[in-house]
Amino acid sequence: MSELFTYSENSPLLFTQTAFWIFFGVIIIGYHFLQDRIKGRNIMLLIASLYFYYLSSGFYFLLLIFSTFVDYYIGGAIYKSTHKGIRKLLVTLSVTINLSLLAYFKYTYFFTDGINTLFDTDIEVNNFLAVFLNTFGADMDTSNIFLPIGISFYTFQTISYSVDIYRNQLTPTKSLMDFGLFVSFFPQLVAGPIVRASEFIPQIYKKFSLDQRAYGQAIYLIMCGLFKKIFISDYISINFVDRIFDSPASYTGFENLMASYGYAIQIYCDFSGYTDIAIGVAALLGFQLPLNFNSPYKALDITDFWRRWHISLSSFLRDYLYIPLGGNRKGKIRTYFNLFMTMFLGGLWHGAHVRFLIWGILHGVALGVHKIWMEKTGSHKKKHSLGRNILMGVITFHFVTFCWIFFRASDMEAVTAVLTQISSNFNFAQIPEVISAYSKPFMVIILGFGIHLFPQGLKDQLGKVFTQMPDLAKAAAIVLLALLLFQSRSSDIQPFIYFQF
Repeated sequence: MSELFTYSENSPLLFTQTAFWIFFGVIIIGYHFLQDRIKGRNIMLLIASLYFYYLSSGFYFLLLIFSTFVDYYIGGAIYKSTHKGIRKLLVTLSVTINLSLLAYFKYTYFFTDGINTLFDTDIEVNNFLAVFLNTFGADMDTSNIFLPIGISFYTFQTISYSVDIYRNQLTPTKSLMDFGLFVSFFPQLVAGPIVRASEFIPQIYKKFSLDQRAYGQAIYLIMCGLFKKIFISDYISINFVDRIFDSPASYTGFENLMASYGYAIQIYCDFSGYTDIAIGVAALLGFQLPLNFNSPYKALDITDFWRRWHISLSSFLRDYLYIPLGGNRKGKIRTYFNLFMTMFLGGLWHGAHVRFLIWGILHGVALGVHKIWMEKTGSHKKKHSLGRNILMGVITFHFVTFCWIFFRASDMEAVTAVLTQISSNFNFAQIPEVISAYSKPFMVIILGFGIHLFPQGLKDQLGKVFTQMPDLAKAAAIVLLALLLFQSRSSDIQPFIYFQF
């Protein structure tokens, strides 16, 4: 249980650890005494959230505190100012500070490597935060810049706070403590969903409320999230996908194709599993988080996919990037350019590597092409046959899966190897042998897609049945799930994929 007391770079506190649920259990006990005392409850949640982030990122939790102070006071200054120029200067300052911080920790290697290559220089990277902390007795590596977990998520949240105040869509929080809780709220802190201040802050001032239906739904979501993460995502990753992508040239085209399909369901179950747990945990604390996934592989076109995948990010990029760039208000050419730039920067947000840029470019081009197609054919106004919808769904899924290859591969050489094997070394004769060798991972992949494609109405009905079960039956279901996950989990706890972003 050392994870509960000290930060370990090799073992950050995760939802899939027993230590986390002990940590959460302590919070629930505290809630029992403080749920009707809003200020006391919020102070406890703030302390717990900062402590959680310390156990996830160590001394880098100081960056979170820095961002909290910066945007709280800049947001307040924007609200108080009546001078348009000063307000614009302040919101620009907020965005600049936040993006500069994000760029330093996320893109320094990308930029210095590019400069060194172009100009034949030998610029070395230094971790200035580590240098600063070492003067106070810390023992941090100054030659390596560590990407703090969740920095991309909470940076976007603090930016949205300042921008929404600038747009007169939000009033500041009543205190620094309240704003700190918004920024650091631990269920969604490290991997989303990205929460708007206008959605979350009003909940800070409401009394705790959790009826029997909401309680059952929260438990059901947590169970679903753990099942998707541990039983499906982790199992596929350890037993099949990682092996293929670590050395794609050593495997047949069929194995590489199946690994691509496997990664498609792995990343969905991993990320949506985290979101399910986050929403469930937040609900048990009396807070509602926004939907982040809506069966994305049921999408019939690429635009529909982005309405269903990582909804909080796509809506953030739309409202804080695409629309400020001009959206669709400045002509067709500018609209396509704005779509392209939004997805290009969305790719860059995911990582400082050419693979992510290509991933973003592919999606940006696809969104533009689809928009042109809809305008030329008016297909979005027509009712289509079931056969046509299935065909479009299959095409969309395979395009998304093709793009995932760039997202998952370790480098462009690995991308080339995967695509080369699929296109020129499929080796049909070995398919029965491969299916036999990987029968269990393949069955889990099929199970994952089967659950994903299951009609939403039936999923909702299953959740409703669970919420109406007696508490004893719920407890039995939880125990059975725990035993199943214990038997299927890998020896090493697998971090959530989006922690790296």
